[in-house]
Amino acid sequence: MLSTRLYEDFPTLKTKINGRRLVYLDNAATTLKPKRVVEKLKEFYYTSYSNVHRAVHTLASRATVELEESRERFAEFLGVSPQEIIFTSGTTMAINLVAVSLLRSGLLKENDLVLTSLLEHHANFVPWLRLSRFHGYRLEYIKPSGRFGTLEMDDLMSHREKNPKVLAITGFSNVTGQRIPVEELRNIFPNAIIVLDGAQLLPHERVKPKEIGVDFLAFSLHKMLGPTGVGVLYGRKELLEQMEPFLYGGEMIDRVSLEDVTFNELPYKFEAGTPNIADIVASKEALAYLEEIGFEVVHERVERLTQLALEELSRVDGVELYGPLDERQHGIVSFNIKGVHPHDVAHILDQEFGVAIRSGHHCAQPLMNLLKEQSLLDFPNSTCRASFYLYNTEEDVRIFVEGVKKVKEWFSR
Repeated sequence: MLSTRLYEDFPTLKTKINGRRLVYLDNAATTLKPKRVVEKLKEFYYTSYSNVHRAVHTLASRATVELEESRERFAEFLGVSPQEIIFTSGTTMAINLVAVSLLRSGLLKENDLVLTSLLEHHANFVPWLRLSRFHGYRLEYIKPSGRFGTLEMDDLMSHREKNPKVLAITGFSNVTGQRIPVEELRNIFPNAIIVLDGAQLLPHERVKPKEIGVDFLAFSLHKMLGPTGVGVLYGRKELLEQMEPFLYGGEMIDRVSLEDVTFNELPYKFEAGTPNIADIVASKEALAYLEEIGFEVVHERVERLTQLALEELSRVDGVELYGPLDERQHGIVSFNIKGVHPHDVAHILDQEFGVAIRSGHHCAQPLMNLLKEQSLLDFPNSTCRASFYLYNTEEDVRIFVEGVKKVKEWFSR
């Protein structure tokens, strides 16, 4: 029943690839969009579009109300104040905002320690690395000790006594699908400013940042059925009030003189310029859709498909799987076929079977280098990655696995 509804709600699933139905397994990169999100975009542009916060005419009032309703919906979803919800262009911008603003405000200083991990997407790795060159803080890395790129609890505990000023860490690896024990981070690092990359985590479960004790949480709506170009950053109010803005310009100011400026109140202090109004408005429809289905239903469905794919692929000789390969792995299956370049695998799956997967380094080259050190990669910096979401089915997994078997047979001749 659910599958029939989902098939109708996502028109992209009716796409044909060389005569075969599309099997979309690139959800960790971006998800498909339900009709109601696209229809909301259309309705808003036709009936309510205007710039926000800056005028008193009817369209401006409508647009402002719609945008602020989105903010309130995400605040309710996370269990925080609307003042703590900042709209950005995505997770990448949100993390850059946090890093630069902490530095400008003196909350992160020279010789302070920033701790991150080798699991990170470049969005939560490169900003901290590059900024350390200019600002002189120390940067250290948590190295996964488990085979197949798995971060163990002992890996986190081994850095406990270092007392980092900032812990910047993902909640969910975009390569291995490992869910990190985010509930334990505050206990392990009681004094750290915790910056949690939730780009892969939030599409699969509701996270309450205040309950788990993180100071910042960033995620992108395009990975959870929403439009591209919209990110949400939760920031703890006490810290946001101390922080210098990342961008300067319109809307984020209170008063401007020839000598200096004063800033707008939260959250507008961090939202310089015209926001991505229509996509922010449509994003609340994506959230509503997920909540109507239920995050528990989404999680259970994706978990079942993940474990089925792991079980079936583990039986195929010459296929190497990465990640915990247990209950900690969710939504993502990274693998390689021995002796076959991942790009060849992805191309053939697409052209011959209609299966869309990702191949490459997945914007996580430090983790790829680690896998190479463990002699797990035939080709540097590259794996195949299949990722599942709520509209995928067991039949999708069957078609995908059969495609992998065929690719292996063809290259074994």
